[in-house]
Amino acid sequence: MPYWKLYYHFIWGTKNRLPLIDSILEPELYRAIAAKAQDMGGFVHAIGGIEDHVHLGVSIPPKIAPAKFIGDVKGNSSHFINHVIQPDFEFYWQDEYGVLSFGERNLASVVRYIHNQKQHHANGTLISAMERIEEG
Repeated sequence: MPYWKLYYHFIWGTKNRLPLIDSILEPELYRAIAAKAQDMGGFVHAIGGIEDHVHLGVSIPPKIAPAKFIGDVKGNSSHFINHVIQPDFEFYWQDEYGVLSFGERNLASVVRYIHNQKQHHANGTLISAMERIEEG
């Protein structure tokens, strides 16, 4: 088994940034995201977000491209919501996403930031680089 320490912070939103992730849907969605990440050999450090977007702090093996990883996680989680949870609306992710890499020494602060998403959005203490999803 090769040795690797790769840390990523992914950010992605619901289609049209609709506020679909409520307190009932959130735990099921986060479990689906974590399960798919683990199925792909990833290690989830943190999942958090608000009604219209999700943050994922994760380590993924070098054999998996970040674009492939996030595409599979997003596809699997939206399929799970639509076909297993079956809410009274259709759940889709926007096509875009943001990804940042970071070093092990920053892991604790990134995990804290992800876990405290609701407070950061409520208090206006966002870190803009950790909130970007698309170019622009």
